Amino acid sequence: MDILSGLNAAQKQAVQTTEGPILIIAGPGSGKTRVITHRIAYLVKTCGVSPDRIIAVTFTNRAAREMKERLEDLLGASVTDLTLGTFHAICARILRQRGQDIGIDRNFVIYDDEDQLNLMKQAIVDCGLDPKRYSPRAFLSAVSAAKSQIITPQQYGERAQSQFEKFVHQAYQRYQQSLAICKALDFDDLLVKAVELFNQSPETLSRYQSRYLHVLVDEFQDTNIVQYTFTKQVAGRYRNVCVVGDPDQSIYTWRQADIRNILSFEKDFPDARVFLLEQNYRSTKRILNTAQSIVSVNVQRKPKELWTENEEGSPISVVESYDEEEEARFVAAEVERLLKEGKTTLKECAVMYRVNAQSRALEEAFLRYGIPYRLVGGTRFYQRREIKDILAYLKLIDNPHDNVSLKRVINAPARGIGQRTVDSLWQWAKGSGMSVFDALALVGDASGGSPFTGRAQHALAEFNTLVRNLTDKSKTLNATDTIDLVLDQTNYKNYIMDDEDGEERWENILELRTVARQYNSSGSNGGLSSFLEGVTLVSEADTYDDKENVVTLITLHQAKGLEFAVVFIVGMEEKLFPHARAFDNVSEMEEERRLCYVGITRAKKLVYLVHAQRRTFLGATTANPPSRFIDDIPSDMIKTILTSPVASVSNWGPPLQSFVPQTDAIERARIRLDLHPGDHVRHTKFGEGVVVGFSAARGDEEITVAFKDVGMKRLLLAYAHLEKVE
Repeated sequence: MDILSGLNAAQKQAVQTTEGPILIIAGPGSGKTRVITHRIAYLVKTCGVSPDRIIAVTFTNRAAREMKERLEDLLGASVTDLTLGTFHAICARILRQRGQDIGIDRNFVIYDDEDQLNLMKQAIVDCGLDPKRYSPRAFLSAVSAAKSQIITPQQYGERAQSQFEKFVHQAYQRYQQSLAICKALDFDDLLVKAVELFNQSPETLSRYQSRYLHVLVDEFQDTNIVQYTFTKQVAGRYRNVCVVGDPDQSIYTWRQADIRNILSFEKDFPDARVFLLEQNYRSTKRILNTAQSIVSVNVQRKPKELWTENEEGSPISVVESYDEEEEARFVAAEVERLLKEGKTTLKECAVMYRVNAQSRALEEAFLRYGIPYRLVGGTRFYQRREIKDILAYLKLIDNPHDNVSLKRVINAPARGIGQRTVDSLWQWAKGSGMSVFDALALVGDASGGSPFTGRAQHALAEFNTLVRNLTDKSKTLNATDTIDLVLDQTNYKNYIMDDEDGEERWENILELRTVARQYNSSGSNGGLSSFLEGVTLVSEADTYDDKENVVTLITLHQAKGLEFAVVFIVGMEEKLFPHARAFDNVSEMEEERRLCYVGITRAKKLVYLVHAQRRTFLGATTANPPSRFIDDIPSDMIKTILTSPVASVSNWGPPLQSFVPQTDAIERARIRLDLHPGDHVRHTKFGEGVVVGFSAARGDEEITVAFKDVGMKRLLLAYAHLEKVE
């Protein structure tokens, strides 16, 4: 296969320029993944570079799998020698190989978000603080931010000024001590410790620098400081570093992503070559022009002009609804209309929103209409109770010093070990300077200071025996057989079958066994560690299934990297999107604008921007104006739609007749009411009032009414539900 076949001029240049630092600014839908894979194939097939001298870093396992599949098609052979994966997976691999140089146990466990939260909660308690008053999530976020900037506990303490920061410093220290005791690393530590390894072991750094002749990083705009530091370390010898990204798609500041990395790349590498991928293969001209009109307002960006040979396309539909319920009904009805007219399929439709809680009204509407949907961001498979329990047993087998996993399963299934006994065990172990696992072995030794007697002592001793037997028997088993061993020895199936949803929970466990088969290795439990690492590093994007024929409900942040024929963005109102917290921060407002750009450019054919006149959300009812982002769109790009309140919760009516064109709704209201200033009207909620006047409002007409009880109100005429009082 000709590696350069099918590439446009800019893509060919980016592929064929193989020496020195390279920055590829790749707009949405511009063939970014195609360029990266063809570049690797070009290095191997044309330049004769051995695959084991190339490292390619992605941000999701899903992206890594896609890249690997494309490379195998291009090269016609396996690319197992290529180092390809996420930052976290690659760093974990390096630490397992050489982490002992800085005191990291080869069998370390990786703590996921819930594990980290539990450990931080315990750290807060150990510091004499109340976790109900001091949020473990807030403390964990502060620690994660520090680690992303490679700030140690000691350095954090030196910089701490507020009382909150001083408390975080104490918890940070204790949290790291607890991780060490558990022989565990959290997600951030995988990166921080890899950088630390390279800093403290010049021999190790030299080894990896010598090996990797070419370094490629995808989604570079999403890197944080520690990830960029790692990249520069690995590429330090040959400087053949190729980074690919788009500043206009930098939307993860809350994950500590630093847009300055991509904006300042040319300062760090003055000899860098820059290539712009501006031709879009995904969207219509109108969609691209709309997205660019919104993001071009930003200052923190690298100018580029997206263009496409695709059709002009339909105008952007700006839809105004009365409230969130009507907004959701419009989306459901419009999806149904598009389906009946053969314009799309369910899986080609996505509904995007700024905040997860917005999905509630949408789910209710889709259920009411009988439209199948997938909610991305619900309870993840690996976060389900039964899955977490089995994984905790497996982690304990792999690393008995994992206190978080031990605490999770010490009484699951119930074995007579209450919370008071657990707390006593932890305090005794801590006071004696032992790990909890070591303390378990001594619960029957009164001479060793064991505080346990009677039933508690017996129950703890039995659990100790169970864990040690599982550990011994698993040494000759593969990952799947080890799961079966745990299920058999703990009688876990009977334990969950007592639940109302026991069958579903059991099916989830069987699915976990299916996943484990991919990691089985004969003759040893070596596959267990790989399995545990693999499932811990799975992200939401990795589990997304684009083959299921359902509508996708998803946050704008989670939609990054996906594409659909039809995109609805709901909640397009000030203080929701853009989010309220961005109003006093220029950088955050720019990120909100980038987020809108990302959402719109997910679409191939149709875009609907939907906003509500009023919204009851998170316990409060607000009436915010339409999003400023809508005002940035040229008027000739927009088609305005006003939903009609004909459909109601009690009387839905035929879905395709529930929403009528804006002009029809206004005209009906005029004819029905025949209102003039001075007329008396009645509103179902506000009571009686007097019409003060009318004014134009986004293609509708706004009526101002002075109500007796609530004062002056301005209402959209088509929405007002007013009754004229003669």
